[in-house]
Amino acid sequence: MTFAARRGGWAVLAACVLLLSSRASAAERQARGFIGATFAGTTTIVDPEDAATKPSISLGGSFVFLGEIFGAEAEVADGPGFFEAGDRNLVNYSRMTTFTGNVVVAAPHRLTEYALRPYVVAGAGWMRLRTTTAQNVFDVATSVPVFDIGAGAVGFLTNRVGVSWELRRFQDLGKNVSSDPGLSFGQEQHLTFWRVTMAVVFRY
Repeated sequence: MTFAARRGGWAVLAACVLLLSSRASAAERQARGFIGATFAGTTTIVDPEDAATKPSISLGGSFVFLGEIFGAEAEVADGPGFFEAGDRNLVNYSRMTTFTGNVVVAAPHRLTEYALRPYVVAGAGWMRLRTTTAQNVFDVATSVPVFDIGAGAVGFLTNRVGVSWELRRFQDLGKNVSSDPGLSFGQEQHLTFWRVTMAVVFRY
């Protein structure tokens, strides 16, 4: 991981924290718990079961502060079994976890108060990858910076409870693994994937 990539990731997270702090008093606060799936992944990491390309469950939650148009989000998502296809038994254990801070731009609240409110989201953070393989030949335990971008919509069934749907793309910023041959095809380790989710939203 380069110094520039690390600095860029922290800069985005710091900007989100500042936005959260400055807007907290005026923004709508939301807590979201979601379930979804990752799909259409591509990676240079050795993937014995070719599982990254296949759908995999994703669970997580986020806190969102959303004003009239602009907002911020802090999210954590977990993908157990991300590198396991389920039928080849080449991977004993795997997990992919993301921690991101994001900027949210939504349709004006005054125009969507009683309807679905679309939004776009983008940010950066960290991705933690862990894999234990048969005979421990291609084990992976690494963290890399990641950025994400997506779009979704949120609507409320009551004044406090609602649902949201979202599509988001994640891509890591790469990490040089030339000192660890066998973990990646090429000089850098890369992973990209899409994620679709449905969340229960609590407004407070």
